[in-house]
Amino acid sequence: QVQFVESGGGLVQPGGSLRLSCAASGFAIWSVPMRWFRQVPGKEREFVAHIANSGVTIYTGSVKGRFTISRDNAKNTVYLQMNSLKPEDTAVYSCNQYPSLPNWGQGTQVTVSS
Repeated sequence: QVQFVESGGGLVQPGGSLRLSCAASGFAIWSVPMRWFRQVPGKEREFVAHIANSGVTIYTGSVKGRFTISRDNAKNTVYLQMNSLKPEDTAVYSCNQYPSLPNWGQGTQVTVSS
């Protein structure tokens, strides 16, 4: 059974950093592309970052240069390092394969506020 468990969110001041983790089970993360998404209440889930099987990464424009997606195949975990955080980064962050599976994790709340 495929599962995603996100963690690492919290409250941080503007300019601060957080590292999110996505522990996957039921499949090997190195075998499929993986993505981070975020969602705020009342809006559609938004793509944030992508890591291909090859390790090539892609980011949405608003986070390019600030966020870094990576993976640890031994731990079957995908990470999102977020630096220089802004209030507009506030959202619930989730991970999934690409293309996405219908079963999502609970996500992890990131709040950027002074």
